[in-house]
Amino acid sequence: MLEHGGRLLRAAQRYGIPAQDWLDLSTGINPVAWPVPAIPARAWHRLPEDDDGLLDVARDYYGAGDLLAVAGSQAAIQALPELRASSRVGVLAPGYAEHAHAWRRAGHQVTMHSAAELFARADEFEVIVLIHPNNPGGDAFERDALLALHAQLAARGGWLLIDEAFIDATPERSLCADSAREGLIVLRSVGKFFGLAGARAGFVCAAPALLEGLRDRLGPWTLTGPARYALRHALADRDWQTSMRAQLLAQGARLARLLSAHGLAPSGGSAFFQWRRDRRALQWHQALAERGILTRLFEQPPSLRFGLPGAEHEWQRLDDALAQIRKDATMHDHDGSDT
Repeated sequence: MLEHGGRLLRAAQRYGIPAQDWLDLSTGINPVAWPVPAIPARAWHRLPEDDDGLLDVARDYYGAGDLLAVAGSQAAIQALPELRASSRVGVLAPGYAEHAHAWRRAGHQVTMHSAAELFARADEFEVIVLIHPNNPGGDAFERDALLALHAQLAARGGWLLIDEAFIDATPERSLCADSAREGLIVLRSVGKFFGLAGARAGFVCAAPALLEGLRDRLGPWTLTGPARYALRHALADRDWQTSMRAQLLAQGARLARLLSAHGLAPSGGSAFFQWRRDRRALQWHQALAERGILTRLFEQPPSLRFGLPGAEHEWQRLDDALAQIRKDATMHDHDGSDT
């Protein structure tokens, strides 16, 4: 199983700090979750029903004509490679590692490339996988460039798969509205923006035939009744969404400024996180963990991803910890960017 952020209990055990005393910045999940209302008893008691109105609300929110509710975009990431014969697959790197893992496990020929290489070498692949904005690098792409890349792949039966898990703060950049085109597949997650990662819910926007194949692969009841109830209300709450987008964009910029002020100028990021490449990423990660602050460590390239603090005292705690670490003699020899 691949490594992910959010392993708080393991960190608590390793560093001897109770879980409730940690500041967990390892996941990129919105620290201010949408306020889930009381769940009716019938949502727990009855089997989930597809005609409960969720898909109508989701179509309106995502701007997609056809979509499929799935148990988190991770479910689609694992199942989609099983719908194709052996293919040459180019995956954005560095990026969410589950994509390459799933395609390799299904027997495809997978190579990892930068975004520039994937666009320039599109003729070499039947499938290209992009994360937009990228996690952790924050790469962003123009709509016309993405549609041109899709057309190039689709002309020979290929796919462009775009993971938009972190795009909700900038929905105008989404390609969900274009997903009726054959071979264009867009993954969306409710865990990041709505702060509902525990619901394990997401959507796939694509042409009907592909969605039908994916539905057959995943089987019935991909979402629980309580999750469907909560999502139906969250996706319809436009006032909260508008307010939260502005807040996340402001907080993402604030985090970038904070890291820069402590000699950690971000190498990339999004409204949900900031990323820093540094040859001493492991030392920074450990120094923060010793102070009860969990970040996401990447080995290749050596780097850290910082999620957003929530309350003001959490921002102050991160600020103070970074200041203390900079004073540590072991960190003095590396204060700047190392890309």
